Amino acid sequence: MKILVTGGAGFMGSNMIHHLMSRYPEYRIVNVDKLTYAGNLDNLKDLENDPRYTFVKADISDAPAMDRIFAEHHFDAIINYAAETHVDRSILNPSAFLYTEVIGTYHLLEAVRKHHIAKMIQISTDEVYGSIMNGEFTEESPLNPLNPYSAAKAGADHLCAAYAHTYRLPVIMTHSCNYIGEYQHPEKFIPLFITNLIEDKTVPVYGDGMQMREWIYTEDHCAAIDILLHRGKVGESYNLGTNHREHNINVVKMMLAILGKGEGLISYVKDRAGHDVRYAVSCEKFMKEYGWKPKYDLRESLQRTVDWYRGNEWWWKKIKNSDDFQKYYNKQYIQREEQPVA
Repeated sequence: MKILVTGGAGFMGSNMIHHLMSRYPEYRIVNVDKLTYAGNLDNLKDLENDPRYTFVKADISDAPAMDRIFAEHHFDAIINYAAETHVDRSILNPSAFLYTEVIGTYHLLEAVRKHHIAKMIQISTDEVYGSIMNGEFTEESPLNPLNPYSAAKAGADHLCAAYAHTYRLPVIMTHSCNYIGEYQHPEKFIPLFITNLIEDKTVPVYGDGMQMREWIYTEDHCAAIDILLHRGKVGESYNLGTNHREHNINVVKMMLAILGKGEGLISYVKDRAGHDVRYAVSCEKFMKEYGWKPKYDLRESLQRTVDWYRGNEWWWKKIKNSDDFQKYYNKQYIQREEQPVA
């Protein structure tokens, strides 16, 4: 099988490539990534000389480039991880998110249609449903995105659903809860806090930290996508969740405990604009149809993630020392007015 992974130099795309190549030695993987600030070929350094792996620098929004790549490689399936994903950056600059998520997904769908690809898996997010104070979102819940990032992802989801209906395109959509694991860019909540704590720096908690999120470890998510790649029903949409839900401040305290740090390193800062309060998705449909369940709970996921960042300072320190990261961090956190504990 020959598989295209878009956004394969990013966090979850690179984890998926490692998963596939370690389990299916006969598979060939093509990684297409335009290498924005979040695309990092160090994520795949161990595979760069593997003849089963090919990297192509390209933008999924570049229709001619996509057509050439599809014509050359004759893919059996594609997994679309390519996306701008950081909500904070989407608030600062929404246009990049609309361009990649909506226009990029459109060009991929057109390439799938033209080149008769057998299956496309669209990786989306639970954030397209918006915030829910009680209960869980199901696959039948209406999309109600509340920030530019989730609005862009919802637009891509609508395109996928429309193409599946109108052209009978073999698309499967997934809406996953928050990821946790190795190779995640240190601008994100978990790796930012882990690496700050390793460096004995304060960790900037938005507002009172009572926002609730649901978490899935990278290995569990890759196993779920593996199932859909090989056995998934085209035309279906699946929520991927774990029921491992916790308030952000409690997750912070878990990280402090794992790293042996005190709560004096917590710094409460001005909350993010339009911050969603609670995400929760029902994964009952996927679990029932495929017999999948997560292997790791939140505590285990955090421990494994902490261990990885402890052992790979070479990877994250050069990212955090970059001009892009320093400018972003100063604007997003240092310049925010500190708030007292609620």
